[in-house]
This record gives sequence, C-alpha cells and structure tokens, in this order.
Amino acid sequence: MQTEISILAAQPFLKGLSPQKLEVLVQHSMLTRIDAGQFIFHEGDPANRFYLILDGQVSIEAPIEEDGFQKDAVVIQTVGAGDVLGWSWLFPPYYWHFDARAVTPVKAIFLYGTALREYCESDHDLGYELMKRLSEIVIRRLQVTRRQLLADEKRLTSRS
Repeated sequence: MQTEISILAAQPFLKGLSPQKLEVLVQHSMLTRIDAGQFIFHEGDPANRFYLILDGQVSIEAPIEEDGFQKDAVVIQTVGAGDVLGWSWLFPPYYWHFDARAVTPVKAIFLYGTALREYCESDHDLGYELMKRLSEIVIRRLQVTRRQLLADEKRLTSRS
C-alpha cells in the first residue's frame, strides 16, 4: 500500500494531498497499460473513470461525422506523463465529450470515477480538492483549444 501511495503522491495532480486522502484514492485505483492505437474512451459513452498518465501519449480527439459515419477526427490536444485524462466522470450527465486514443503505449493509473464521486458525497473535503484540481485542468484545456482555434483561423484567413 505504501508503494501505491508514493506513486500517487508523486503525481502533479495530487501534490500536497494528505496521506489519508491518497489512501482513499489508492483504494479506488489500479495500474493499467494501454496499447498504442487503442481507444481509451469514445464521445457519448458513459464516463465512469479517469487516468493519471505515468508514461506515453494520448490524443484527445473530436470525431468528425459525415452522413452519420465517423469520417475523421480533429486532435484537440495530446497529453502525456504527469497529465490527467478525463473529467467527465465528475460533471453531469457523466458522458465523454471527446474520444481519447493512445498514440504510444501508455502506462497509467486508472481511477474509478463513479465510486470516487459517490465517496466524495460523504467526504466533501476530498470532493472539493478533486473539483478544484479538475477545474484547473478544464480551464487549461479550454485555453489550449482556444489558442488552437485562433491559430487555425489565422492559417485559413492567410490562405484566402
């Protein structure tokens, strides 16, 4: 158990969390490996988990549909070691808003979001900590997306 707590404590997302809170997270987590090319989740599927990426890269993608079929996807952002993947487990209606696909082999900590969300109903301190930390990630990802959209718009208008 001490090894798992030290692995979690070393993650930037969880820095400064008390040993008691880390112990709760250990009880709701497991190490996992994901093969390159494998989808981790799909837009519209139930969101019941999140990941702390230890190694590897994951692309967060917005699928593009044409005539009801997925034609392609736009990469919104690529995340890697030290990053968090997935926040939809915490916000209703608890469905993924994007696809996530392993670009390289990925080693990650899988956290059971649904069980953690239920636990946080009785431990508001942990819930508040997770909410603050995930909100920072949401804001950062929105800023990255905004900058990407502005750059894409600039490229398109310069071609005209």
